[in-house]
Amino acid sequence: MKQAILYVCHGSRLKEACQEACQFIDKVKPFAGAPIQITTFLELSPPTIEEGFKQCVEKGATHIAVVPLLLLTAVHAKKDIPKEILSCMENYPGIHVTYGRPIGVHPLIPEVVIDRINERIQATPDGKVVLIGRGSSDPAVKKDLQEIAAFVQKKSFFPEVNVCFLTAAKPSFHEMLEVLKMETKPVYLVPYLLFTGLLMKDIEKEVRAINEVKDNLFLTNYIGFHPHLEKIFLDRVNETVLNEDQQFSFRKEEINCSH
Repeated sequence: MKQAILYVCHGSRLKEACQEACQFIDKVKPFAGAPIQITTFLELSPPTIEEGFKQCVEKGATHIAVVPLLLLTAVHAKKDIPKEILSCMENYPGIHVTYGRPIGVHPLIPEVVIDRINERIQATPDGKVVLIGRGSSDPAVKKDLQEIAAFVQKKSFFPEVNVCFLTAAKPSFHEMLEVLKMETKPVYLVPYLLFTGLLMKDIEKEVRAINEVKDNLFLTNYIGFHPHLEKIFLDRVNETVLNEDQQFSFRKEEINCSH
C-alpha cells in the first residue's frame, strides 16, 4: 500500500488566489504524513483533478485520499468533485479512493470570525456583524452559514450576527448593503471566503464606495490562514486517510449526497 493525498482547491482566475490556496496546503502537508501529496484545482486553474490523480498513480499510489479545500458543503463537494473522481477511477480501476469532507460547521470557526474582527478594529458591544458567504443554490449552504452566525453570536458580545450571499442565495450582498447604508452603529463585515479572489475584490470595491460617505462599515480580512482553519483541515485530511469504519470510502451511488 502506498498512500497519496489529492487536495482539491476551488480555483480562480486570479493568480494570487491560487497561490494562497497552495500556500495554505503547503503548511498542512508536513503534518499529513503521506509520501505522495498533490494539489489540484476543480476549475479555472491547473493542474486539474484528472492530472493530479494521474500524477499520484505514476508515483506509485495504490490508495488516494481526495480532500476538498472548501468551506461549506455545496454542489462542488456533493456533485462536481465526485464526478471527476469517478472519471479518474474508470481510468485507474485498481486504485482505492477515499473522499473527505469540506471544513463545514465546526466549533472553532466562531473564534476565527471573532479574531478577524478584532484584527481589524477594537469592536464595540453595540456593533453588528455580517458574514458574507459565497452562496449556492443548495439550501444547506445557507443553513450552515446561519448556524455559524448563531455560534458567533453565542460566543461574542455582538447583539446581532447576520448573513448575506454573493451569489444564488438571499439576502444578497447588495441587498444587505442597501440596508446597511441606513445603519448608524458600527458594522463588521466578515468575508466568509478562504482566500482572496475576484469576489473579494468586488466586496472591497463596494464597501469602499459606501465608506466614502459613511465611516461605520469595517471590512475584515477573509478567514483563510488562521491556525484553527489549518487544524480543522488537517483533521479532515487525517480522517479521510484513516477511513475508520469505511465512512470515507468513495461510492458511486453517493455522488449527489454529502458525507
